[in-house]
Amino acid sequence: MKNWLYILSIPLFMLGCSKDENQNIPLVRVDLLIYTNDPAFNVISVPGTWTYINGGSKGIIIYRVSNNEFKAYDRHCTYDVNNSCSLVSVEASNISATDDCCGSQFLLTDGSVIKNPASLPLKQYQTSFDGAVLRIYN
Repeated sequence: MKNWLYILSIPLFMLGCSKDENQNIPLVRVDLLIYTNDPAFNVISVPGTWTYINGGSKGIIIYRVSNNEFKAYDRHCTYDVNNSCSLVSVEASNISATDDCCGSQFLLTDGSVIKNPASLPLKQYQTSFDGAVLRIYN
């Protein structure tokens, strides 16, 4: 019986180690402070708005989910990280972002994939907000 369990576990182990078409986004230190009362950030003054900032691997999308909650995603597409054109941009709908290179589409409320070929969500950075200062960090 023990040998059968061992033999049956080998395919599962091999599946777990198979190379996925997705690769890791480069690890870049992020520790940014955004003063939301700064006129430059009026674009994210209400829920459902977003802006781009420098930082991360290929830039960061800040999305305001609610009055007190923000999401911060790296613009580096998770499908083919070695492709120089893999850059995610927010759609006119303001609820999704697309990589024009591969066509992958992501939901801004949680970074999840809504259109393949990507299978991994956008890389998300941690955020904290005290009512005036938004911190984005990893």
